Amino acid sequence: MKKNLLKDLSTRLDNLSISEAMAQLCELFPGKVVFSTSLGQEDQVITEIIAKHNLPVKIFTLDTGRLFYETYDLLARTESRYKIKIKPYYPNTGSVEKLVSDIGINGFYESPENRKSCCYVRKVEPLKRALAGNSIWITGLRAEQSNNRSGMQKLEWDEGNQIMKFNPLLDWSMDEMLQYISDHNIPYNPLHDKGFVSIGCAPCTRAIEPGEDPRAGRWWWEASHKECGLHIK
Repeated sequence: MKKNLLKDLSTRLDNLSISEAMAQLCELFPGKVVFSTSLGQEDQVITEIIAKHNLPVKIFTLDTGRLFYETYDLLARTESRYKIKIKPYYPNTGSVEKLVSDIGINGFYESPENRKSCCYVRKVEPLKRALAGNSIWITGLRAEQSNNRSGMQKLEWDEGNQIMKFNPLLDWSMDEMLQYISDHNIPYNPLHDKGFVSIGCAPCTRAIEPGEDPRAGRWWWEASHKECGLHIK
């Protein structure tokens, strides 16, 4: 059933522009299309398209409580620029208190298990609340960002969150994305100009050197797939 639905929807979306595809999904699933933004460059492109075409897509972000100041500033600038509201979802207070009590304020540096526990409390659980009751989850994922993401489809079923995921920028290159941002004067995080390609929580993100993998700056102290659990296939 899911495979047939995905196949039918994929056929409907073929050859449509990003704005047309999102409009089609909003028509088919009224009030149940959401977009998660981390305020990264890809997400800023999608936000601009949603705002420009006045699409009825609900936009939210995950505020982990440990983001860069520049990210919060960009959130404010984005809302002001596009006259939109981006709904924040926060981690459960009790869960954060227990996490810090158990592993310490920076215990995520000590082991992959601790880091994944922190990501779950601050990101994965709030995401599940944000997606609950919706049918389509729009993301800014691009295939060239990581090996894990290279195997994704533009429209796919997310088993972990029981929702259809639409990745409209999946086949965009970095150069295409940067050109679009420049052409449309889209606001972006100034940390990108300082070597930060993928920006997450401040303690877990560093700038990368030329030639390094785009995800090398995330959880830089460990050897892993560089994912937090939001987009695991």
